[in-house]
This record gives sequence, C-alpha cells and structure tokens, in this order.
Amino acid sequence: MSFPSPFYRWRPHPWHGLEVGPDPPRVVYAYIEITPFDLMKYEVDKATGYVRVDRPQRTSAQPPMLYGFIPRTYCGQRVQALSPKSLRGDGDPLDICVISERPLNRAEIILEARVVGVIQAIDGGDADDKIVAVLANDAFWDNVLDVSRLPGVLVERLCHYFATYKMLPGEETSQMVIEAVYGLEHALQVITAAIEDYREVYGG
Repeated sequence: MSFPSPFYRWRPHPWHGLEVGPDPPRVVYAYIEITPFDLMKYEVDKATGYVRVDRPQRTSAQPPMLYGFIPRTYCGQRVQALSPKSLRGDGDPLDICVISERPLNRAEIILEARVVGVIQAIDGGDADDKIVAVLANDAFWDNVLDVSRLPGVLVERLCHYFATYKMLPGEETSQMVIEAVYGLEHALQVITAAIEDYREVYGG
C-alpha cells in the first residue's frame, strides 16, 4: 500500500506538526480552537495537542469570529519588540481571528486565512497580539486587503471582546489592554517575528 505525500501516520501536534501556511506571512494556516457559538474557553493542550476546556466564558459575551492560532509561531522577544509597552512575549503561539461570511460552527479545523491586520494587545504585561484575517477564497471578503476596509463596528466588537473577556462581573479594570489596531504591513511584521521566535526556541 502506498500513501500520499505528505502522509501523517499519527495525528500531528497542531502547534508543532503543521506548516505555518501556504504563503506566509500573507496567507497562513489557522488552527481553530473556538467558534462564535462557544460559551466555553477552549485551548490546545501544549503537551498533547488535544483541545481541552480552559474555563467557561466569564461573561455573556461570545467570540465575534473564529479564533485560534498560527502553527509554528511563538510570541517571544521579536514579537515583544514590536509591542513597546509590553514587558515580554506571552510564550504562546500567535493568536488569529478569522472572519467568514458563512458560519462555521465547529472547532479543531484547519483553514487558510488571508491576513489583513493585527490588534496589538497586552495581557498583564505580555505581548498578546491578535492577527485579524479573512477566510481565504471567501468571495464576500475578497476585496478586503487591509483591516481598514472592514466594517468599523466589526473591529470595535472584536476589540471590546478581547478587552473584557477576562473580566469578572463587578470588576472595573481588565488585565488586557488594547493598544492599537494596525493594518496589513504591521501584521506581516508580527507574523514574521513570531516565525523567527519559533525557530529560535524550537528549531526549524
């Protein structure tokens, strides 16, 4: 019996075993952990690669779009250098939010995402940038080449979600601070930095 190439006899770890994307840093793969229909916070377990329950969402807010990470990226010193108010990288893969016209209601999927911008976020001093992208080959968003071309209310909703999703009821301040929203060129710099940070920590 012959197998197609490449062929994975065992399931690859979604962070370390998948490629960054078909045309990085502009078009990347996104491994989706959470959908807009989820009221639980899921994330990939770094040891096993399986998705685990992190916690129930603390408020009534739901993720406004698909949310996951870019494989073989790491938020280290290069990512931190692009976020001057942060103290360090958060040590996680680079987060990505993906906009799709058609609803996708399942997680643990891989998709191609075309990058359009980045939300510069700082979580308790850690650089915790959120790449903003559209689903590749989604004709509805085909003409959106930069985050500035997205509906403003959509970007505002995304920023508000990340600014508040860790807050407990009754709290007046959040450990998450949204510093700025940047367009495509800065987003490409962040992804390139995260790829280089990954290579430094984990090798090629």
